[in-house]
Amino acid sequence: MKYEHNNISPLDNRYSLKILDTRACFSEHELVKQRFIIEIEWLIYLCDKYPKFFKKLSQSSKSKIYKFKDQFSDKDVLKIKKIEAKTNHDVKAVEYFIKDFFKKDKVLSKYIHLIHFGLTSEDINSLAYSIMINNGLSIYLNKLSDLLKILKNRSVKWKNIAFLSRTHGQAASPSTLGKEMKVFVKRLEKQIDVLKSIKPLAKYSGATGNYHTFMIANDKINWPKFNKKFVNSFGISMNDYTTQIEPHDWIAEVTQTLTRVNNICIDLSQDMWIYIANDIFALNVIYNEVGSSTMPHKVNPIDFENAEGNFGVSNTLNDFFTNKLSKSRLQRDLSDSTVLRNIGLTFGYSQIALLSLYKGLSKVEPNRQKIYEELDTNWEVLTEAVQTIMRYEGIDDAYEQLKSLSRGKKLDEDSYIKFIETLNISAEAKKRLKMLSPHTYIGLSNKL
Repeated sequence: MKYEHNNISPLDNRYSLKILDTRACFSEHELVKQRFIIEIEWLIYLCDKYPKFFKKLSQSSKSKIYKFKDQFSDKDVLKIKKIEAKTNHDVKAVEYFIKDFFKKDKVLSKYIHLIHFGLTSEDINSLAYSIMINNGLSIYLNKLSDLLKILKNRSVKWKNIAFLSRTHGQAASPSTLGKEMKVFVKRLEKQIDVLKSIKPLAKYSGATGNYHTFMIANDKINWPKFNKKFVNSFGISMNDYTTQIEPHDWIAEVTQTLTRVNNICIDLSQDMWIYIANDIFALNVIYNEVGSSTMPHKVNPIDFENAEGNFGVSNTLNDFFTNKLSKSRLQRDLSDSTVLRNIGLTFGYSQIALLSLYKGLSKVEPNRQKIYEELDTNWEVLTEAVQTIMRYEGIDDAYEQLKSLSRGKKLDEDSYIKFIETLNISAEAKKRLKMLSPHTYIGLSNKL
């Protein structure tokens, strides 16, 4: 694919080669192609299922139609766009394009009246967008799976690396790096389950969703059942109750879930940025990369910053899609049409962000020396353990005693041991507390 420098969106220039699959999935070419395929398949479906009403197609004629469909190319898109320039109607342009092909064949010309039979343009668009979004979700879930793999790998790899936690930015009970990665794994897995459970929906029921044209043409056919089977053949579920448009609630559910995924990933990106800033993680140096145009020493966490920014762009789009697409005046207005054309952008920006996050995680390693030093200079975090043991042994003011000793103060190993000696607790409890250190006070984090 040619790299363009004059496109307005970075998805089509700077980032274009990174999201070829998503760009292809949501391109204008793909939208036109899906409309074309649906129109072709609908005509064949009518003739195959009800030949007594719609005239049977010979195998030879079907072969010609399928060849026409399978050879669809960019040239055909340009022809359709040229027709659209005259009609000012995108779906009608597809219909006329097919009609022009049928006119050239004596047999197929007898079936022209069945092109777009009974349909409103929104039947075609609804199914086309459902197919595209469903395919886009499949691509997206694969990219999300790649991120999960590296997070799971790091969770296992770092499960025994204790480090100083921070709550409110202050030293808190230690955790392990592996357990913290596992938190993000489980959060993402829940949202992946939600995305997989969402059924893509389409409508295929005429101008206002009431099967008017179908019933007036032939009331002997169970059109709701018949049309549903057609929609299902594309892997899409039928929404039985609609106006002229499918209400797009399922798309809103997708974009809301994408926002939750993005927010989880922003949370991870920001955490990694702070860990790097605090030297908990070190960034691998890539020789030819430049960190700063003026400061040669710098190795910047640019991948996590890039991820955060692009997840944010995706979220902004999602907020609008969620709020806009689920509203339509009366039986329909056209404002959703131009909005739906942009639905691929949120997948594109989120995918770029996922790739950046994946790359960033691949470039970091725990700074074990810094982690050790930080734990070793924060013995006051053990006061939680001490006051818990004191409470367990019946001391009512345990918290207050420890607060007086430690709040806003630093403890080292010696002062910690001396304080343990002064406590009115059992010898066994004192022994357990003396054996404790910030490096070992990790609860079940390495098992979690």
